Amino acid sequence: MGKATGFLEIDRSDRSYAEPAERLKHYREFVIPMAETALRDQASRCMNCGIPYCHNGCPVNNTIPDWNSLVYEGDWKNALEMLHSTNNFPEFTGRICPAPCEASCTLNIEDAPVTIKSIECAIVDRGWQEGWIAPQPPSRKTGKSIAVVGSGPAGMACAQQLARAGHSVTLFEKADRMGGLLRYGIPDFKMEKHLINRRLVQMEAEGVEFRTSTEVGVNVSVESLRENFDAIIMSGGAEAPRMLDIPGYEMPGVRLAMEFLTQQNKRNAGDDELRAAPRGTITATGKHVIVIGGGDTGSDCVGTSNRQAAASVTQIEIMPKPPVREDKALVWPDWPMKLRSSTSHEEGCDRDWSILAKRVIGTNGTVEGLECVRIEWVDGQIREIPGSEFILKADLIFLAMGFVGPRKAGFVEQAEVALDPRGNVAANTADYATSSDGIFTCGDMRRGQSLVVWAIREGRQCARAVDLYLMGESELHR
Repeated sequence: MGKATGFLEIDRSDRSYAEPAERLKHYREFVIPMAETALRDQASRCMNCGIPYCHNGCPVNNTIPDWNSLVYEGDWKNALEMLHSTNNFPEFTGRICPAPCEASCTLNIEDAPVTIKSIECAIVDRGWQEGWIAPQPPSRKTGKSIAVVGSGPAGMACAQQLARAGHSVTLFEKADRMGGLLRYGIPDFKMEKHLINRRLVQMEAEGVEFRTSTEVGVNVSVESLRENFDAIIMSGGAEAPRMLDIPGYEMPGVRLAMEFLTQQNKRNAGDDELRAAPRGTITATGKHVIVIGGGDTGSDCVGTSNRQAAASVTQIEIMPKPPVREDKALVWPDWPMKLRSSTSHEEGCDRDWSILAKRVIGTNGTVEGLECVRIEWVDGQIREIPGSEFILKADLIFLAMGFVGPRKAGFVEQAEVALDPRGNVAANTADYATSSDGIFTCGDMRRGQSLVVWAIREGRQCARAVDLYLMGESELHR
């Protein structure tokens, strides 16, 4: 714990942001870090609550009170070691995790949780600044080789843990750069990609071999992996998008959100337009943009569209508008359903809820609008409200309605693994083993679309399970 009376003496404060008018001019991160004295004060608010629910709220089970106490004491190096013991990439989670740990904090009963996410980010950023973060190559090699397919946070965490255990690990990625949707699905203004690059340098020094532009099931067969590796790990994510099957959806102006975000991230990385947008440029400049889907991906489309100087941005959601504040007595310490507004929403966006898209309106293949109707939810079923039809002006429509599981063609089909009822690769969290011997799975490919922090947890746990499978024992931390 921090200071025994810290939570009584010090109010909650958090990182601030550059003004919208300024940050809309670029794609860089715009968070203004807290000063060291302010961070120590905030860490001191971590109270002796008896049962630290933040442990359970955090998917990687970060020992949050321990490193809060170390920050309060000014022992940043040991705080970093404690943080890394449960999380391979806290600079990722410290930027893009929604912080379920803070929702579980005892002080959140009064809407003043410890600023856990900001402290976590400050610890790891300090570690990089001071040169405390270095490769951890194994002292011995096991002679076992492992193929990890998919280089998102689950694959990266899994590969790093297995390399540190002494295995020879090859990380396969179908895209031209490592990182999966972490690289191409998260805008730079939320997380700059040099953060991924320096972790890749660390992993390479630890013995991980990278194979980019290599799609297993297309360029490389699963059978060849079986012949050359002792184990295969499926960490390819949940990439199959939920589609919108309404009249007019086939128009060129109706695009998948991830295609739009990927293009801009590639431009930010320095790619020319042919490489960034091989299927044609998608730009929101001067256009009336509608984003269908109220989640994080939709929010990222809002922020990117505003940076491209869209004429207007409207985000619609089929679900009802959540309450502004949850009922603590019923919900805490669980993750609450409540209204959340991102920094992208603050930059300019009209939002509407309980909206069903009915038809894309256009002439000669050019999108001109979106016909919608207001709905109500009755016993879990959608009921259209008579006479509530309306049309939204639109030049460009982004589909950001989530993902329905991994792509089946290629890798999944060749692996011949069983699927669960939702279409994900079936495996439990005890051993992460699929129905096919020697093949394991973790991350979104197993659990469905989820958070980066859940992907890191599953990657770590899967690594331990594979290590145990190959060696009969494992010293890897779960």
